[in-house]
Amino acid sequence: MILTLKLLISLLTLLFPGMMAADQPLTVPTTVVEYSGLPPYRESSLLFDRLGLREDQLNFEAFDLAYTGYRKITDREKEILTLIDYSRSSAVERLFVIDMENEQVLFRTHVAHGRNSGEEYAVSFSNVNGSYKSSPGFFLTDETYHGQAGYSLRLEGIEKGINDKARQRAIVMHPSKYADPSVAARRGMLGRSLGCPAIPPKVSRDIIDTIKEGSVLFIYPGQDTYASLSPLLSGNDMT
Repeated sequence: MILTLKLLISLLTLLFPGMMAADQPLTVPTTVVEYSGLPPYRESSLLFDRLGLREDQLNFEAFDLAYTGYRKITDREKEILTLIDYSRSSAVERLFVIDMENEQVLFRTHVAHGRNSGEEYAVSFSNVNGSYKSSPGFFLTDETYHGQAGYSLRLEGIEKGINDKARQRAIVMHPSKYADPSVAARRGMLGRSLGCPAIPPKVSRDIIDTIKEGSVLFIYPGQDTYASLSPLLSGNDMT
C-alpha cells in the first residue's frame, strides 16, 4: 500500500513538475479577452464589435436577430446582409449594408418607412395590400427594374404571414427625394412611402447594385412580439 502511494506521488511529480513544492503552486494559464459590454459567448456580439458598431448607432438586438436569420437562410446567393433598424428615428442613419464575408460595413444611410406605420418612428406594420405600412422580417433581394421612382429593386418576403405579400404589394427598394437626409435636417424626420424602404437618391444605385439578386435584407420592427411570431427565428414552418 505504501509502495503504491509512493509510486502515485512520483507519477504526479513527473506529470506536474513543481506541483508538490510549497513555493511553486500549480497555476492554469488564462487568456484575457476584452469585450465591449456585450455577451462574449455570442458570435453576433463578437462580429458587432469587429464591425466597429455601437449601440447608439444600431440596436444590438436588431443585429443579433439579423445575424441569426441570415445564418439560417442557406439559399442566399451573396454574403451581404442589409439591416434596417426601424426602432430608430427616421432622422438618423438606420440602414446598414454589411459585407459578411469580409466583415465590413459598406453603407450606412437613411431609409423611409410607410406613411401609415408612423411619423418619425415606425410603430405599426402590416402584410396587407393597401395598408401603406412597412412589413418587418426577412427578405431576399430580387431583380432590378426602372419604374416611376427610378432604378428600383424588387424584394421577396420569405416569412409567411409577416411579409410574404411584399411582391403583391409592390414593396420595393427605390430612391426618393423625401428620403434624403436634408429632409430630416429640415423637418426632424423623413417623408414616408407607401410601405417601401425608400433611400436617398445619391446612394440608391450603388446600394441596389451591391445587394441585388439574392442577398438577405432584414427589417427590424423594434417590437418584442416579432421574434416569437417569425417563422424563421421561431423555427416554425415557413411554407
